[in-house]
Amino acid sequence: MKPLGTASVAALRQYVRAAEAAGIDTKPLMERCRLDPAILDSDDGRILGEQLQQFIRLLVEHTNNPILGLETGDFVQPGSYSVVGYITMSCATLGEAVARIPPFERLVGHMGTTRLALQGKQAILSWRCNYTDPLVRDHIVDNVISSWINYARWLADDDAADPTRVRLSRSSPGKHLEGAYLKRWHCPVEFEADEDAIVFAKELLEARLRQPDPLLRKTLETHALTQLAALDTDTALTARVKQMIQSQLMQGITRQDMVAEALDMTNRTLQRRLSQEGTSYQKLLDEVRQSLAEDYLKNSDLSIPDIALRLGYSETTSFHRKFKATNGKTPGEFRALSRQDIRE
Repeated sequence: MKPLGTASVAALRQYVRAAEAAGIDTKPLMERCRLDPAILDSDDGRILGEQLQQFIRLLVEHTNNPILGLETGDFVQPGSYSVVGYITMSCATLGEAVARIPPFERLVGHMGTTRLALQGKQAILSWRCNYTDPLVRDHIVDNVISSWINYARWLADDDAADPTRVRLSRSSPGKHLEGAYLKRWHCPVEFEADEDAIVFAKELLEARLRQPDPLLRKTLETHALTQLAALDTDTALTARVKQMIQSQLMQGITRQDMVAEALDMTNRTLQRRLSQEGTSYQKLLDEVRQSLAEDYLKNSDLSIPDIALRLGYSETTSFHRKFKATNGKTPGEFRALSRQDIRE
């Protein structure tokens, strides 16, 4: 089975917000996916695509809601698209914002691929889903299309950003539920189409957005390119191992044998394959620990001993020594400087 890549915590957070608004306790569902709820507090965290797919399936089964994906689109925010959302916010026109989706959408996750095509006076924004679970595909496509429409209206500050038609490859959820799509999208919806796409007037691409900021956009795009480069340097194997290590650390454990088992290979095979790619389990563990440590120090009030414990260090002194060797500063110095930068 082809790996599903990774997804940003921001993508997971949208589904969690929708579930909690409906009074659903998501913690048991997350635990079944080997996700620590604490990961929701991470701005830069990523999870395995298989974990997001499993979480959505469990949520659909728990609610027995045929239009769950559609309804989760009501909870879209700029942060739902990670840094890509903030890039689009700073664009001057809707067309400029749409053009920023394909190059950067991998930062949101490897869930699918976006394409914009122009046909006469119409523009067609299509999305091809990469997820393999048929049940999840319907809901994630509904979520993506619904989120796009809601977000475009918010960006343009105008309901005139409505599409003229939506095409969905999924079958109808039932005549009695088709009205829910019409109510939200204000346009005809074609089910069992040959693609998943929004059709809208080409002139909408010229719609002015509410808060253009070209200097901020340039800064954010530079940051996004750095993040993309980091994603690209990880092979499929190393990316999966790092995500599994992160999930383990969120649960307070570090077990190479469990990672190897989850990848359906022995410890020795995992070591050999990582060695062939110029790395090792220990190196990947150190990288994930350092990244999480910096995130905790910047964005939480956890004490340094608590952070050391969460990262699997048996002694705080070991954490201090390793962090300083990598960063050049002690954890306390790093936290103090980070907070000083925020105040300034």
